[in-house]
Amino acid sequence: MVECSLAFHLASAHAWVVVLEKGDICAGMSARSGALIRMHYTFPPEVELAWKSLSYFSKWREIVGGDCGFTRTGFALVAGDDNAARLRRNVAMMKNLGVEVELCDAAQLRKIDPSVNSNDIALAAYEPRSGYADPVATTISLATGAERRGAVFVLNSPVSEILVEGERAIGVRNAYGQRFTADAVCIAAGPWTDGLLAPLGARIGIKAERAQIGFFRRDSSASHLAYIDCIAGSYLRPHGSDLTLAGLGEWRPEPESNPDDFRETNDPEFVTEVRRRLAHRLPAMKDARCVRGHAGIYDVSPDSRAVLGKVPGVDGLFVAAGFSGTGFKTSPAVGLTMAELILNGRSTTVDISPFEFERILSGRLIRTEDEYVMGAGFGHSL
Repeated sequence: MVECSLAFHLASAHAWVVVLEKGDICAGMSARSGALIRMHYTFPPEVELAWKSLSYFSKWREIVGGDCGFTRTGFALVAGDDNAARLRRNVAMMKNLGVEVELCDAAQLRKIDPSVNSNDIALAAYEPRSGYADPVATTISLATGAERRGAVFVLNSPVSEILVEGERAIGVRNAYGQRFTADAVCIAAGPWTDGLLAPLGARIGIKAERAQIGFFRRDSSASHLAYIDCIAGSYLRPHGSDLTLAGLGEWRPEPESNPDDFRETNDPEFVTEVRRRLAHRLPAMKDARCVRGHAGIYDVSPDSRAVLGKVPGVDGLFVAAGFSGTGFKTSPAVGLTMAELILNGRSTTVDISPFEFERILSGRLIRTEDEYVMGAGFGHSL
Protein backbone atom coordinates (compact mmCIF):
# COMPACT_ATOMS: atom_id res chain seq x y z
CA MET A 1 0.00 0.00 0.00
CA VAL A 2 2.91 2.37 0.68
CA GLU A 3 3.90 2.36 -2.99
CA CYS A 4 0.34 3.28 -4.00
CA SER A 5 0.28 6.14 -1.49
CA LEU A 6 3.64 7.40 -2.71
CA ALA A 7 2.47 7.20 -6.32
CA PHE A 8 -0.70 9.09 -5.42
CA HIS A 9 1.21 11.92 -3.74
CA LEU A 10 3.93 12.17 -6.38
CA ALA A 11 1.34 12.26 -9.16
CA SER A 12 -0.69 14.82 -7.20
CA ALA A 13 2.42 17.00 -7.28
CA HIS A 14 2.53 16.57 -11.10
CA ALA A 15 5.52 14.22 -11.10
CA TRP A 16 5.80 11.52 -13.77
CA VAL A 17 5.40 8.21 -11.92
CA VAL A 18 5.76 4.55 -12.91
CA VAL A 19 5.08 1.83 -10.32
CA LEU A 20 6.41 -1.67 -10.99
CA GLU A 21 4.43 -4.27 -9.04
CA LYS A 22 5.67 -7.80 -8.45
CA GLY A 23 2.11 -9.06 -8.92
CA ASP A 24 -1.25 -7.36 -9.01
CA ILE A 25 -2.22 -4.31 -6.98
CA CYS A 26 -2.80 -5.36 -3.37
CA ALA A 27 -1.66 -8.92 -3.99
CA GLY A 28 0.75 -8.97 -1.04
CA MET A 29 0.62 -8.21 2.66
CA SER A 30 -1.68 -5.19 2.30
CA ALA A 31 -4.60 -7.49 1.51
CA ARG A 32 -3.84 -9.54 4.64
CA SER A 33 -3.47 -6.58 6.98
CA GLY A 34 -5.41 -6.35 10.21
CA ALA A 35 -6.08 -2.76 9.04
CA LEU A 36 -6.40 -1.37 12.54
CA ILE A 37 -6.41 2.45 12.58
CA ARG A 38 -4.98 3.74 15.87
CA MET A 39 -2.61 6.46 17.03
CA HIS A 40 -0.97 4.72 19.96
CA TYR A 41 2.80 4.42 19.64
CA THR A 42 5.66 5.02 22.03
CA PHE A 43 7.78 6.91 19.45
CA PRO A 44 6.51 10.46 18.71
CA PRO A 45 7.25 10.47 14.94
CA GLU A 46 5.17 7.29 14.54
CA VAL A 47 2.33 8.95 16.44
CA GLU A 48 2.56 11.93 14.09
CA LEU A 49 2.43 9.73 10.98
CA ALA A 50 -0.61 7.87 12.30
CA TRP A 51 -2.35 11.10 13.38
CA LYS A 52 -1.80 12.74 9.99
CA SER A 53 -3.05 9.57 8.29
CA LEU A 54 -6.27 9.55 10.33
CA SER A 55 -7.36 12.74 8.58
CA TYR A 56 -7.12 10.83 5.27
CA PHE A 57 -9.11 7.83 6.49
CA SER A 58 -11.77 10.12 7.96
CA LYS A 59 -12.15 12.14 4.74
CA TRP A 60 -11.08 9.56 2.19
CA ARG A 61 -13.62 10.31 -0.50
CA GLU A 62 -12.80 14.04 -0.48
CA ILE A 63 -9.00 13.62 -0.39
CA VAL A 64 -8.34 10.46 -2.40
CA GLY A 65 -11.64 9.46 -3.99
CA GLY A 66 -13.39 6.13 -3.77
CA ASP A 67 -13.95 4.30 -0.50
CA CYS A 68 -11.48 3.01 2.11
CA GLY A 69 -14.12 1.34 4.29
CA PHE A 70 -13.10 3.29 7.38
CA THR A 71 -15.29 2.32 10.34
CA ARG A 72 -15.00 4.29 13.55
CA THR A 73 -15.30 1.88 16.48
CA GLY A 74 -13.10 3.53 19.09
CA PHE A 75 -9.85 1.95 20.24
CA ALA A 76 -8.22 1.22 23.58
CA LEU A 77 -4.79 0.01 24.58
CA VAL A 78 -5.20 -1.77 27.90
CA ALA A 79 -2.42 -2.27 30.43
CA GLY A 80 -1.83 -3.89 33.81
CA ASP A 81 0.03 -2.46 36.76
CA ASP A 82 3.43 -3.23 35.18
CA ASN A 83 2.72 -0.86 32.27
CA ALA A 84 0.54 1.77 33.94
CA ALA A 85 3.28 4.38 34.41
CA ARG A 86 4.46 3.92 30.81
CA LEU A 87 0.93 4.30 29.53
CA ARG A 88 0.47 7.55 31.47
CA ARG A 89 3.63 9.02 29.96
CA ASN A 90 2.78 7.86 26.44
CA VAL A 91 -0.71 9.33 26.63
CA ALA A 92 0.75 12.63 27.82
CA MET A 93 3.14 12.57 24.84
CA MET A 94 0.30 11.80 22.42
CA LYS A 95 -1.92 14.55 23.81
CA ASN A 96 0.99 16.99 23.44
CA LEU A 97 1.02 16.11 19.72
CA GLY A 98 -2.70 16.86 19.45
CA VAL A 99 -4.06 13.32 19.46
CA GLU A 100 -7.55 12.85 20.86
CA VAL A 101 -6.85 10.27 23.57
CA GLU A 102 -7.91 9.86 27.19
CA LEU A 103 -6.81 7.83 30.19
CA CYS A 104 -9.48 5.52 31.61
CA ASP A 105 -9.49 3.30 34.65
CA ALA A 106 -11.23 -0.07 34.58
CA ALA A 107 -14.62 1.29 35.62
CA GLN A 108 -14.53 4.08 33.04
CA LEU A 109 -13.60 1.64 30.30
CA ARG A 110 -16.53 -0.60 31.25
CA LYS A 111 -18.89 2.33 30.78
CA ILE A 112 -17.52 2.85 27.28
CA ASP A 113 -17.52 -0.85 26.41
CA PRO A 114 -19.72 -3.02 28.69
CA SER A 115 -18.52 -6.18 26.90
CA VAL A 116 -14.94 -5.93 28.16
CA ASN A 117 -13.47 -7.91 31.06
CA SER A 118 -11.68 -5.17 32.99
CA ASN A 119 -10.75 -7.16 36.10
CA ASP A 120 -7.00 -7.12 35.35
CA ILE A 121 -6.87 -3.68 33.70
CA ALA A 122 -5.07 -0.94 35.60
CA LEU A 123 -5.36 1.74 32.92
CA ALA A 124 -6.49 2.13 29.32
CA ALA A 125 -5.75 4.72 26.66
CA TYR A 126 -8.99 5.38 24.78
CA GLU A 127 -9.11 6.90 21.28
CA PRO A 128 -12.72 7.68 20.29
CA ARG A 129 -11.89 8.50 16.65
CA SER A 130 -9.98 5.33 15.79
CA GLY A 131 -11.22 2.10 14.22
CA TYR A 132 -10.38 0.05 11.13
CA ALA A 133 -10.50 0.19 7.34
CA ASP A 134 -10.80 -2.19 4.40
CA PRO A 135 -7.20 -2.88 3.28
CA VAL A 136 -8.09 -3.93 -0.25
CA ALA A 137 -10.46 -1.02 -0.93
CA THR A 138 -7.94 1.41 0.57
CA THR A 139 -5.07 0.21 -1.59
CA ILE A 140 -7.08 0.01 -4.81
CA SER A 141 -8.57 3.47 -4.34
CA LEU A 142 -5.09 4.94 -3.78
CA ALA A 143 -3.87 3.27 -6.97
CA THR A 144 -6.94 4.47 -8.87
CA GLY A 145 -6.41 7.99 -7.55
CA ALA A 146 -2.79 7.86 -8.63
CA GLU A 147 -3.77 6.67 -12.11
CA ARG A 148 -6.32 9.47 -12.45
CA ARG A 149 -3.46 11.88 -11.77
CA GLY A 150 -1.25 10.30 -14.44
CA ALA A 151 0.66 7.54 -12.65
CA VAL A 152 1.28 4.30 -14.56
CA PHE A 153 1.20 0.86 -12.91
CA VAL A 154 3.10 -1.97 -14.58
CA LEU A 155 1.75 -5.18 -13.05
CA ASN A 156 3.34 -8.62 -12.81
CA SER A 157 6.68 -6.94 -13.36
CA PRO A 158 9.09 -7.76 -10.51
CA VAL A 159 12.15 -5.53 -10.34
CA SER A 160 15.41 -7.47 -10.59
CA GLU A 161 17.97 -4.65 -10.51
CA ILE A 162 18.43 -1.02 -9.53
CA LEU A 163 20.31 0.70 -12.34
CA VAL A 164 23.16 2.95 -11.18
CA GLU A 165 25.59 5.10 -13.13
CA GLY A 166 28.25 7.22 -11.46
CA GLU A 167 26.84 6.58 -7.98
CA ARG A 168 23.37 7.77 -9.04
CA ALA A 169 20.22 5.71 -9.55
CA ILE A 170 18.97 6.10 -13.11
CA GLY A 171 16.15 3.55 -13.15
CA VAL A 172 15.38 -0.14 -12.77
CA ARG A 173 15.36 -3.34 -14.79
CA ASN A 174 12.57 -5.87 -14.38
CA ALA A 175 12.80 -9.65 -14.44
CA TYR A 176 12.09 -9.66 -18.19
CA GLY A 177 15.02 -7.39 -19.02
CA GLN A 178 12.98 -4.22 -19.59
CA ARG A 179 14.61 -0.96 -18.49
CA PHE A 180 12.69 1.89 -16.90
CA THR A 181 14.62 5.14 -16.50
CA ALA A 182 13.89 7.74 -13.86
CA ASP A 183 15.36 10.73 -12.07
CA ALA A 184 14.64 9.06 -8.72
CA VAL A 185 13.89 5.52 -7.59
CA CYS A 186 12.14 4.45 -4.38
CA ILE A 187 12.29 0.83 -3.21
CA ALA A 188 9.08 -0.10 -1.38
CA ALA A 189 9.42 -3.84 -1.77
CA GLY A 190 8.71 -5.11 1.73
CA PRO A 191 10.59 -8.35 2.48
CA TRP A 192 12.24 -8.28 -0.95
CA THR A 193 13.92 -4.91 -0.28
CA ASP A 194 17.28 -6.23 0.89
CA GLY A 195 17.60 -8.37 -2.23
CA LEU A 196 17.52 -5.19 -4.34
CA LEU A 197 19.86 -3.29 -2.01
CA ALA A 198 22.50 -6.00 -1.65
CA PRO A 199 24.17 -5.54 -5.07
CA LEU A 200 24.66 -1.87 -4.13
CA GLY A 201 26.47 -2.79 -0.92
CA ALA A 202 23.58 -1.81 1.36
CA ARG A 203 21.34 -3.87 3.60
CA ILE A 204 18.66 -3.06 6.16
CA GLY A 205 18.60 -6.50 7.77
CA ILE A 206 14.91 -7.15 7.15
CA LYS A 207 13.49 -10.44 8.40
CA ALA A 208 10.42 -11.98 6.79
CA GLU A 209 8.05 -13.02 9.58
CA ARG A 210 4.80 -14.91 9.13
CA ALA A 211 1.84 -13.53 11.10
CA GLN A 212 -1.72 -14.81 11.37
CA ILE A 213 -5.17 -13.40 12.04
CA GLY A 214 -8.51 -15.11 12.55
CA PHE A 215 -12.13 -14.00 12.13
CA PHE A 216 -14.56 -15.15 14.82
CA ARG A 217 -18.36 -15.11 14.71
CA ARG A 218 -20.09 -12.93 17.32
CA ASP A 219 -23.62 -11.91 18.13
CA SER A 220 -24.60 -9.20 15.65
CA SER A 221 -26.31 -7.27 18.45
CA ALA A 222 -23.08 -6.93 20.44
CA SER A 223 -20.13 -4.88 19.30
CA HIS A 224 -16.97 -3.74 21.07
CA LEU A 225 -13.98 -1.44 20.79
CA ALA A 226 -10.81 -2.28 18.92
CA TYR A 227 -8.07 -3.28 21.38
CA ILE A 228 -4.39 -3.81 21.84
CA ASP A 229 -4.23 -5.98 24.93
CA CYS A 230 -0.82 -5.66 26.58
CA ILE A 231 -1.94 -8.03 29.34
CA ALA A 232 -3.19 -11.02 27.35
CA GLY A 233 -0.83 -10.35 24.47
CA SER A 234 -3.37 -9.96 21.67
CA TYR A 235 -5.18 -7.47 19.48
CA LEU A 236 -8.71 -7.46 18.17
CA ARG A 237 -11.32 -5.36 16.44
CA PRO A 238 -14.84 -5.67 15.08
CA HIS A 239 -15.17 -6.70 11.46
CA GLY A 240 -18.54 -5.78 10.05
CA SER A 241 -21.66 -6.48 12.07
CA ASP A 242 -21.04 -10.04 13.21
CA LEU A 243 -17.32 -10.87 13.13
CA THR A 244 -14.31 -10.05 15.28
CA LEU A 245 -10.77 -10.09 13.91
CA ALA A 246 -8.09 -11.20 16.37
CA GLY A 247 -4.36 -11.81 16.25
CA LEU A 248 -1.36 -12.52 18.42
CA GLY A 249 1.55 -11.23 16.41
CA GLU A 250 4.68 -13.30 17.01
CA TRP A 251 2.98 -15.87 19.20
CA ARG A 252 5.38 -18.75 18.55
CA PRO A 253 9.00 -18.59 17.32
CA GLU A 254 9.33 -19.64 13.70
CA PRO A 255 12.32 -19.77 11.37
CA GLU A 256 12.49 -16.84 8.97
CA SER A 257 9.78 -17.27 6.35
CA ASN A 258 10.12 -17.30 2.59
CA PRO A 259 7.85 -14.51 1.29
CA ASP A 260 7.44 -16.41 -1.99
CA ASP A 261 6.51 -19.71 -0.36
CA PHE A 262 4.75 -19.77 3.01
CA ARG A 263 1.64 -21.29 4.57
CA GLU A 264 -1.18 -18.80 4.05
CA THR A 265 -3.74 -20.58 6.25
CA ASN A 266 -4.00 -20.59 10.05
CA ASP A 267 -2.24 -23.11 12.24
CA PRO A 268 -4.81 -25.04 14.33
CA GLU A 269 -2.84 -24.20 17.48
CA PHE A 270 -3.04 -20.51 16.63
CA VAL A 271 -6.84 -20.63 16.39
CA THR A 272 -7.07 -22.29 19.81
CA GLU A 273 -4.74 -19.79 21.45
CA VAL A 274 -6.15 -16.64 19.87
CA ARG A 275 -9.68 -17.72 20.86
CA ARG A 276 -8.50 -18.22 24.46
CA ARG A 277 -7.02 -14.72 24.66
CA LEU A 278 -9.98 -13.19 22.83
CA ALA A 279 -12.35 -14.80 25.35
CA HIS A 280 -10.27 -13.47 28.25
CA ARG A 281 -10.89 -9.89 27.14
CA LEU A 282 -14.40 -10.43 25.74
CA PRO A 283 -15.99 -13.23 27.79
CA ALA A 284 -19.06 -13.42 25.55
CA MET A 285 -16.80 -14.85 22.82
CA LYS A 286 -15.66 -17.85 24.82
CA ASP A 287 -17.19 -20.31 22.35
CA ALA A 288 -16.90 -18.14 19.25
CA ARG A 289 -16.40 -20.07 16.03
CA CYS A 290 -13.47 -19.19 13.78
CA VAL A 291 -15.04 -18.81 10.34
CA ARG A 292 -11.87 -18.03 8.41
CA GLY A 293 -8.34 -16.76 8.75
CA HIS A 294 -5.07 -16.25 6.94
CA ALA A 295 -1.39 -15.51 7.29
CA GLY A 296 0.87 -12.94 5.69
CA ILE A 297 4.49 -11.83 5.78
CA TYR A 298 5.79 -8.82 7.69
CA ASP A 299 9.01 -7.08 6.68
CA VAL A 300 10.61 -6.63 10.10
CA SER A 301 13.50 -4.21 10.52
CA PRO A 302 16.18 -4.59 13.25
CA ASP A 303 14.29 -2.23 15.57
CA SER A 304 10.79 -3.07 14.26
CA ARG A 305 10.35 0.42 12.84
CA ALA A 306 10.19 1.65 9.27
CA VAL A 307 13.23 2.70 7.29
CA LEU A 308 12.36 5.84 5.33
CA GLY A 309 14.64 8.08 3.31
CA LYS A 310 17.73 8.16 1.13
CA VAL A 311 19.94 5.14 0.56
CA PRO A 312 23.47 6.18 1.55
CA GLY A 313 26.02 6.18 -1.24
CA VAL A 314 23.54 6.27 -4.15
CA ASP A 315 22.09 9.62 -5.16
CA GLY A 316 18.47 9.56 -6.25
CA LEU A 317 17.73 6.27 -4.50
CA PHE A 318 15.19 6.11 -1.68
CA VAL A 319 13.64 3.38 0.44
CA ALA A 320 10.38 2.88 2.35
CA ALA A 321 10.43 -0.55 3.95
CA GLY A 322 10.76 -2.49 7.19
CA PHE A 323 7.36 -1.43 8.51
CA SER A 324 7.14 -4.49 10.77
CA GLY A 325 3.37 -4.68 10.45
CA THR A 326 2.58 -1.02 11.14
CA GLY A 327 2.60 0.29 7.57
CA PHE A 328 -1.10 0.26 6.74
CA LYS A 329 -2.30 2.86 9.26
CA THR A 330 0.56 5.26 8.49
CA SER A 331 0.67 4.78 4.71
CA PRO A 332 -1.16 7.99 3.73
CA ALA A 333 1.29 10.18 5.65
CA VAL A 334 4.29 8.05 4.69
CA GLY A 335 3.44 8.50 1.01
CA LEU A 336 3.08 12.25 1.48
CA THR A 337 6.29 12.72 3.45
CA MET A 338 8.33 10.51 1.11
CA ALA A 339 7.00 12.49 -1.85
CA GLU A 340 8.09 15.69 -0.11
CA LEU A 341 11.55 14.25 0.48
CA ILE A 342 11.96 13.03 -3.10
CA LEU A 343 10.69 16.21 -4.75
CA ASN A 344 11.87 18.89 -2.32
CA GLY A 345 14.80 17.37 -0.48
CA ARG A 346 13.09 17.18 2.92
CA SER A 347 9.81 16.17 4.52
CA THR A 348 7.75 18.94 6.07
CA THR A 349 4.38 17.41 7.02
CA VAL A 350 6.18 15.11 9.46
CA ASP A 351 9.93 15.06 9.99
CA ILE A 352 10.85 11.51 8.98
CA SER A 353 14.59 11.96 9.45
CA PRO A 354 14.52 9.78 12.63
CA PHE A 355 13.64 6.85 10.34
CA GLU A 356 16.64 7.37 8.05
CA PHE A 357 18.67 4.44 6.72
CA GLU A 358 21.82 5.75 8.40
CA ARG A 359 20.54 4.67 11.82
CA ILE A 360 20.68 1.05 10.67
CA LEU A 361 24.23 1.35 9.36
CA SER A 362 25.49 3.09 12.49
CA GLY A 363 23.61 0.87 14.93
CA ARG A 364 21.59 3.79 16.34
CA LEU A 365 18.40 1.78 16.47
CA ILE A 366 15.19 3.43 17.64
CA ARG A 367 14.42 2.60 21.26
CA THR A 368 12.11 4.52 23.57
CA GLU A 369 12.07 4.62 27.35
CA ASP A 370 8.38 3.76 27.53
CA GLU A 371 8.14 0.66 25.36
CA TYR A 372 5.52 -1.67 26.82
CA VAL A 373 6.26 -5.02 28.37
CA MET A 374 3.84 -7.13 26.37
CA GLY A 375 1.97 -10.22 27.47
CA ALA A 376 3.43 -13.56 26.43
CA GLY A 377 3.32 -14.05 22.70
CA PHE A 378 2.79 -10.45 21.71
CA GLY A 379 5.03 -9.28 18.89
CA HIS A 380 4.83 -7.36 15.63
CA SER A 381 1.50 -6.68 13.97
CA LEU A 382 -1.34 -4.22 13.97
